[in-house]
Amino acid sequence: MTPPEVLTIIPARGGSKGIPRKNIRPFAGHPLIAYSIAAALQAELVTRVVVSTDDQEIAEVARQYGAETPFMRPAELAADRTMDLPVFQHGLTWLEKHENYRPEIVLHLHPTSPARPPGCLDKAIRQMLDHPEADCTRSVVEPLQSPFKMWRIDEKTGQMLPLVTLPGIKESYNTLRQLLPCTYLQTGHVNAIRPAAILGGSMTGRTILPLIIDSRYEVDLDTLADWEHGEWVVAQGQLDMVWPGTASRPMPAKVRLLVMDFDGVLTDNRVWVDQDGREWVAANRSDSLGLSHLRQAGVDAVVISMETNPVVAARCRKMNVPFIQGENDKATALKNLLKERGVNASEVIFMGNDVNDLPCFPLVGWAVAVADAMPEVAKQADFILSRKGGHAAVRELCDLILARKRG
Repeated sequence: MTPPEVLTIIPARGGSKGIPRKNIRPFAGHPLIAYSIAAALQAELVTRVVVSTDDQEIAEVARQYGAETPFMRPAELAADRTMDLPVFQHGLTWLEKHENYRPEIVLHLHPTSPARPPGCLDKAIRQMLDHPEADCTRSVVEPLQSPFKMWRIDEKTGQMLPLVTLPGIKESYNTLRQLLPCTYLQTGHVNAIRPAAILGGSMTGRTILPLIIDSRYEVDLDTLADWEHGEWVVAQGQLDMVWPGTASRPMPAKVRLLVMDFDGVLTDNRVWVDQDGREWVAANRSDSLGLSHLRQAGVDAVVISMETNPVVAARCRKMNVPFIQGENDKATALKNLLKERGVNASEVIFMGNDVNDLPCFPLVGWAVAVADAMPEVAKQADFILSRKGGHAAVRELCDLILARKRG
């Protein structure tokens, strides 16, 4: 049998408001859109991956990660209130008109749902192939709260009214959850749709089948708070999920040592020089407190810096953190440090920001970059913090480590 033609369309407009430029904002080491592209490219049954965007920068990033951008989405289909349906109708119509291309199944992947279990796209496709009567397979999870216990407020009276009622149960909102029907919340992991349904005016059609996803994978990014929580979930390393390129390593289950660069990590990488040539830098007090908490929890910290200026020594002594400075070969210094301390490299975290830190990344269990790290560093890091160097990035990492220790 000829394999079915399965097209993935990933919508990614440039004008996102809740999280500016979210589609190419780094999420745990890669642009957000890269996770959806990777899920499609790694699926066995997907035959084509297209990103629909109005933004040239997003298009370029999409191509770098292996997707096609055969067309640019018209501006009128990239407004704040544009629904998915006209975007997909435009894509299908353009491909048929310009390439005579007609897929049998279309996958809709939301970039804001980056945590996908391996194989979930193929499961959705196979379900469509096994059920020709179905118009759509939609991913769902079991919600934390039952809609039978939800309310709406009457605008006129101000009284609460149940959102939904349940035949046979007088007051479902007062009933034990175990006695209520199972309900499911749709997610953005994957929607597999017949093109005829889309061209006929629906993103689902009438016959819709469920693809039940483990609720642990419900990472939905609508706000910056969602983003921070999502990266924390991914950092814990407890999700077997699809990654762009080589999978990022999870934070070690046991952390014994944190090794850091100085400039651009404990500082914002700027330097002030007075008329006598003395240099000044700015540091963040919360970093010092975070390192103190880390030390109390049994995790040591060390600074390795190429810088020879006395400011490194002064700041490290103030924080009570051992330091190695004036070191051009950081990788050798790191190897010697681990040997002297008898620390297993798999229990070490290295935190950096610039290309001279890269040789240290493969020598430890987890490589972390600050939010404003050089692009080459961000691409090779296992995790990218939300804070910039010198702006409490070290404190953020300390808090992540402590949260992991607390379980």
